[in-house]
Amino acid sequence: MKLRLAFVLATLLAIAQTAFAVSNTIVISQIYGGGGNQNATLKNDFVELYNRGTTTVSVAGWSVQYASTTGTTWLVTNLSGSIAPGKYYLVQEAAGAGGTVNLPTPEATGTIGMSATGGKVALVNSTVALSGACPAAVDFIGYDGANCFEGAATAPLTNTSAAIRNGAGCTDTDNNSTDFTIAAPSPRNSATTTRRRSTRRPIRSLPCCRTPPHSTSA
Repeated sequence: MKLRLAFVLATLLAIAQTAFAVSNTIVISQIYGGGGNQNATLKNDFVELYNRGTTTVSVAGWSVQYASTTGTTWLVTNLSGSIAPGKYYLVQEAAGAGGTVNLPTPEATGTIGMSATGGKVALVNSTVALSGACPAAVDFIGYDGANCFEGAATAPLTNTSAAIRNGAGCTDTDNNSTDFTIAAPSPRNSATTTRRRSTRRPIRSLPCCRTPPHSTSA
């Protein structure tokens, strides 16, 4: 009986720590909370989104929201406009006292001071602040010591590292620990060319489910 109860409690705990986020289109493709901190080059924190689908998606009335690793209070940055297939959307957040480089021109601007080392970021199809430690969202990432995440939290971040979604933003297996790589921040906005047919010839942006056309010789 005790073993069965322990199993049930463990199962409930696992469910409580798992974010329920489903998106075939817009995903969080990069997060960085070390902007303006010691040894940081970039001045601002940021959240980057990516459209991995095949149609343009309006994000008017949507928001990016942030909470601390174990927090239940969510800070909100409202979004506007739309994201075309295969394109990025940059959300600039708070600036620190250091850093020397501005972000590329953002599509949205907020004032959230994100932790460089651990926290939770949610993409929400509403501007109403979330509540609770592990709410439902369009997409969700928990990093370092977060108590909510998809699958498992990412590895720890630092003032000089970001969590970057693999496959240029395409990879989404609903597991933060394997979907994201920890590397130097590389913010991308809507002007970024996202797909290439070769290292020498950039082409128009393409969604993840399509393969760039092969180049042909004359």
